Amino acid sequence: MWKFALPLLLLSFSLAACGGNAADTGNAQMDYEATKKMVVDILKTDDGKAALQEMMKDEKIKQQLVMDQKIVAQTIEETLLSEKGEKFWKEAFKDPKFAGAVAKGMKKEQEELLKALMKDPEYQKMMLDIMQDPENEKNITKLLKSKEYREHLQKVMSETFESPLYKAKIQDILLKAASEQAEGEKKQEGGAQQEQQKGGGGGQ
Repeated sequence: MWKFALPLLLLSFSLAACGGNAADTGNAQMDYEATKKMVVDILKTDDGKAALQEMMKDEKIKQQLVMDQKIVAQTIEETLLSEKGEKFWKEAFKDPKFAGAVAKGMKKEQEELLKALMKDPEYQKMMLDIMQDPENEKNITKLLKSKEYREHLQKVMSETFESPLYKAKIQDILLKAASEQAEGEKKQEGGAQQEQQKGGGGGQ
């Protein structure tokens, strides 16, 4: 039901925000606020979140959002970034399914953004400045020396050492090192025997 009702409410929300003339400004503002409250209340419900997720899967809606990105950005800035909007997002992201769906949908964009930032000289400089900041260095050193971090590190190392993949890799390294050492010893023995044979032949 919400899957069909929510788009209509969002449309009403947009019309309420854009409609009206100077004489009806008061009524339009009241309708806008009432509609906004209704939409936010609906989005807080499980059905509302599910409907929003379904809408975001629709290719036509995705294309429309891209086409109207300026209007969408303005709406987000004016509405969802308000005090009530921030409260809604905090509550919404407490739902693992909703948070997971958003993260999954934005994963590619986040990866591309991070790659772009890592190549950006200004971002690199900012990261270096943060790492070189005396107060930050002090906090990092304090963290590394903390009991909690050491326990966490020990746990990670224990889990790593117990990993079958890690054990197999270490075994391969040890076998390779032993094989190389054996070959080196054979070469040394072979070289010593040749020297002895040369020495014996010269004596005769």
